[in-house]
Amino acid sequence: MAVLELVNLSKRYRHPAVREISLTVESGDVLCLLGPSGCGKTTLLRLVAGLEKPDAGEVMFEGRSITHIPPHRRNFGLMFQDFALFPHKTVFDNVAFGLVMQNQSPERIKVRADRMLALVGLTDLAHRTVTDLSGGEKQRVALARSLAPQPKLLMLDEPLGALDRFLRERLLVDIRSILKRLGMTAIFVTHDQSEALAVSDRVAVMRNGRIVQADSPENLYNRPVGQWIARFLGFQNIVKGEQTPDGGIDTPLGLFYPSNRCKKMRSPACLILRPEGARLVDRHADRKGLAEIAGKVTTRLFNGQSYRVGVASKEGIDLVFDLPCAPSPPLVGQDIQLILMPSSMVMIEKGNE
Repeated sequence: MAVLELVNLSKRYRHPAVREISLTVESGDVLCLLGPSGCGKTTLLRLVAGLEKPDAGEVMFEGRSITHIPPHRRNFGLMFQDFALFPHKTVFDNVAFGLVMQNQSPERIKVRADRMLALVGLTDLAHRTVTDLSGGEKQRVALARSLAPQPKLLMLDEPLGALDRFLRERLLVDIRSILKRLGMTAIFVTHDQSEALAVSDRVAVMRNGRIVQADSPENLYNRPVGQWIARFLGFQNIVKGEQTPDGGIDTPLGLFYPSNRCKKMRSPACLILRPEGARLVDRHADRKGLAEIAGKVTTRLFNGQSYRVGVASKEGIDLVFDLPCAPSPPLVGQDIQLILMPSSMVMIEKGNE
């Protein structure tokens, strides 16, 4: 059931920031607003929170309009990138702050704050001041403080942006696990594609104040609706082509039959070649029916479990593939031939670049 519904929301400052956005969030789901800086995702979050008033449209929650209800009466939680903790207070007092503002009894405050500290794994640090904590610990305190008043909706605005990569990856798992354990409905704002795919049940990709695709993380990755989204998600091997009557796509690299062969597309087609889907040709293997690409290695970067190899195809198109370390990776300048797994080839509509 949709607990939050945005209906034709628009907001303009000097230029349009949010343009006629309609979106729903199901109860207990984590929705991620994903997009580059300036696309309108934080403005949209502020409209939901009530920190900004829309120029047009409605914010509906649990079936009624809350568009004109002030922020403090919406019972929504907010968590920011900069923690926004009180440096002079202890960890416990920071977590308890919202409960104190609700005039809850000392006994109830202690029970609830202790439970939240246990949930984020900070029980042993309850009496430390926040200035003595690491960045990851501070963000756990901020999460516990946001959850303590039992908000109906939790909004997280770039919550991991100030942390290093190791902490981000660790906290992503923890945040999703905690939200799911509590059955919390949440909106998570980020510009980082890996964060969005890892933490969310649904991703809404924004560009220039509009939502260009809202889908599950799996469908977004496997079926981006256009070339711009594909490039934003990090796909580099995007080749323009023409769809053939039998569902293939004719490109400068040759004729390919991707895994998502479909009916005629409404606009010119493109082919995505996922970097992990290529293998060096084994002269003894059966290559019947497999697509092949020939070219010269231009770059080679070691990534730990694989090599990221740049290939200049014989047709003059630059491509990038992730090739296994074993048995031996090709050298820069070496001529190679690759086979492509059908599951690694996806045909999409060209869309707007």
